[in-house]
Amino acid sequence: MKKFIIVILLVFANHFYAQKYELGEVTKEELLEKKHPADTSAVAAILFKKAKTTFTLSDEDGFFCNTEFLIKIKIYKKQGLDWANFEIPFYVGFDEVNDEMVTVSKAFTYNLVDGKIEKTKVTSEGKYVEKLNELWKTKLITFPNVKEGSIIELKYTIKSGYLTTLPEFKFQYDIPVNFMEYITKIPEFYIYKPMVTGNLDIQFKEKMEETSANFNERVGLAKQSRTISFRQIVSTYSMKDVPSFQKEDFVNSDNYCGKIEHELQIIRMPNEQPKKIATDWESVTKSIYNDSNFGKELNKNAYFSTTIDKIVEQTDTDEVKIKKVFNYIKGSMNWDGKNGYMTRKGVEVAFKEKTGNVAEINLMLTAMLRLAGLDAKPVLISTRENGLVLFPNRTKFNYLITAVVLDKKTILLDATNKNSTLNILPIRALNWYGRMINGDGTSSEVYLMPEFISTQNIKLNATVKPDGIIEGTVTEQYNDYNALYYRERYGKMATESYLEILEKNKKNTEISDFSVVGTNEIGKPIVETYSFKNTNAVEIIGNKMFFSPLLFYVQNENPFKSETREFPVDFIFPNSDEYKINITIPQGFVIESLPTNNQLNMKDNLVTVDYQVNAKNNTIQLTMFLSINSAIVSPDYYQELKSIFNDIVKKENEKIVLKKI
Repeated sequence: MKKFIIVILLVFANHFYAQKYELGEVTKEELLEKKHPADTSAVAAILFKKAKTTFTLSDEDGFFCNTEFLIKIKIYKKQGLDWANFEIPFYVGFDEVNDEMVTVSKAFTYNLVDGKIEKTKVTSEGKYVEKLNELWKTKLITFPNVKEGSIIELKYTIKSGYLTTLPEFKFQYDIPVNFMEYITKIPEFYIYKPMVTGNLDIQFKEKMEETSANFNERVGLAKQSRTISFRQIVSTYSMKDVPSFQKEDFVNSDNYCGKIEHELQIIRMPNEQPKKIATDWESVTKSIYNDSNFGKELNKNAYFSTTIDKIVEQTDTDEVKIKKVFNYIKGSMNWDGKNGYMTRKGVEVAFKEKTGNVAEINLMLTAMLRLAGLDAKPVLISTRENGLVLFPNRTKFNYLITAVVLDKKTILLDATNKNSTLNILPIRALNWYGRMINGDGTSSEVYLMPEFISTQNIKLNATVKPDGIIEGTVTEQYNDYNALYYRERYGKMATESYLEILEKNKKNTEISDFSVVGTNEIGKPIVETYSFKNTNAVEIIGNKMFFSPLLFYVQNENPFKSETREFPVDFIFPNSDEYKINITIPQGFVIESLPTNNQLNMKDNLVTVDYQVNAKNNTIQLTMFLSINSAIVSPDYYQELKSIFNDIVKKENEKIVLKKI
């Protein structure tokens, strides 16, 4: 599957763009432009984005890197005004010397006022830093006086002494980009591997050039100026007319949008043997484990040692013990909404205050399970919105869960979510793979995507009236991830508001006598029942009635419309919809025809369908199972997936025909 995610740049190209792209050169023509020439629906566009990474030699700390960004954005529509609130994330999880720093040197808004270009500077009040978690902060830039037609410009620099990775450069956004260019000037002492996400045709050129750096060397109590000459590798990545990233159904866009990252592989200093950087998982996870805000906090247990015996007393099995400890932490602790895998105030303070970040709650859970005699381990992950971890590094992880190994099976837990249960993680945590850290700091890969099938069971009894109105009752049962999704989305919603959504989803069906049970019984199915009246499911032509036996559950179109697919289809979790429908026909009518029975099976049983419709006396019975048996489907299967959903839509839209006698 990784071949669809990572493309290593191996092709050299000689094409350069001659046009210059500089800040401050805003024209009336640009400000007057009402829509993007290539994408008239675009709410905004990046006119150009340029970045350059260079290395500077300091007297005390050696090399550090600076990445300077230049960005110019045009706002076309009201929906594009969000681009006036610009965010620059930067990493602060190293140390005081190596932490990243962001410096904004230019930030302006341009407007056309009475035929003249008006330039407004972003003041200090429009620049501030917000802490995301213990490892990341973000610099927020709020541009003033932004409206439809405005152009904003920004210049900023990220400085870092941590050379294992370079700042990410993103090529693709949900708006079009006219020009992109990223240049790296890397001293020959450092060999990086460029890794690109997405499927863009990026132009690439590389050359070697001579350069030098000055520094002061201490000789005794004095400092002596020195110059070192060396070669540097100059790499240029560029693109013109980058289309907006087209979001498709069933795809986690953050994992596949075009971007480039760099991983340090080798350091080869003069007169020294080349040093291969230990950017393997063992070195990464050991460095995290040995951090005082991780391993030290994980190994604390005195603060709850008197509590654990009461929690697990009269426990027959290890699985019950896991449930008791998990439910205790989940019930007594409250998540503060902060991600990260490092503790902020520490597990003891969090336990006392009954609130904490992800790391504090789930490290606490791990430690308590261990004290209860279970093989519990922390698992590092990157959330869905944070994207995939493409290579071993500690900067990309932003979340932590707990794993328990029991009878050679791994049970995954996240106590930050009140609705989660054993092996039912919050949707945000379902992002392919995580790293499970062992007691000695080593790690192993853990597959996060659910492999069991969550079901939704629908039982419907209906009666068709002579005028085509259908009345009846429905019972819907939501299990496992379907129940989690229901609780997360609708659990705290007022009944009146939910019924509005339900009636709309059921094709404007009138619903009454609604009731639901199980929303507060975590781990159990949710069951809702209601009566309904539908006036638009039946079509009457002459003396005949036409309707689908699935009534308002019928799919009218294929969700997969694209001719091709570059990225995996992400269903989030395997799912099965199971229908049992009984329809009583009106007196004075007979069944003229029924849809044919059919079974559909996709290769490797990734999708299976069993459709059976029968009639007995004046009752029509439909039984249908539609199962998606894998959370992730490779794009290699896309054409077959699209084809089987075409067949499903056709089958669901086949009509029962009743004839009046």
